[in-house]
Amino acid sequence: AHNAQLLQYLQMTSQTEYSGFFTAFFANKVEHESRHCNGKVLQRQGSSSFDRVYTANQNCGHAYPTFLAVLWCAGLLCSQAPAAFAGLMYLFVRQKYFVGYLGERTQSTPGYLFGKRIILFLFLMSVAGILNYYLVFFFGSDFEIHIKTITSAISPLLLIP
Repeated sequence: AHNAQLLQYLQMTSQTEYSGFFTAFFANKVEHESRHCNGKVLQRQGSSSFDRVYTANQNCGHAYPTFLAVLWCAGLLCSQAPAAFAGLMYLFVRQKYFVGYLGERTQSTPGYLFGKRIILFLFLMSVAGILNYYLVFFFGSDFEIHIKTITSAISPLLLIP
C-alpha cells in the first residue's frame, strides 16, 4: 500500500516538474523571438510574432500558480491518479494554446477553453475532498471510495474537446 501511494505522489511531482519544463520552454521561446526580431534580449518593440510569443508566455505564466494549486489540492484531498491525468492533459492543452497563439489568435481559443475546463475539474475534485473531510469529521460518513470512483470515471471525459 505504501508503494502504491508513493507511486501516486510521484505522478503528482512529475506533473509539477513537467510543468516547470514547459514554463522554461515558453520563456526560452520568448527570448529566441526577441533575439530573432531585435538582435537584443527581451526588447518588446518590434515584430508582431514576438508580441504574440511574449503574450502567450505571459498568459501561461499567469495561469501556472492556479494550475499548481488545484493540481496538488485535487491530488492530496481527493485522488492522485485522476488529478495527475488531468494535470498531464492541462499541460498538453497549454502547449496547444501556446502554439495556437503563435498563429491566428482564434487558433488559441480551443486550448484556452479546454484548459479552463480542466482547471474546473481539478477545483471540483478539491472541493469534493474537502467536503468529504467535513462529512467524516462531523457525521462519520466517509465517501472517499465513491468520490475516487466518480473522478476516475469522469477524468477520461476530459479528452472530449
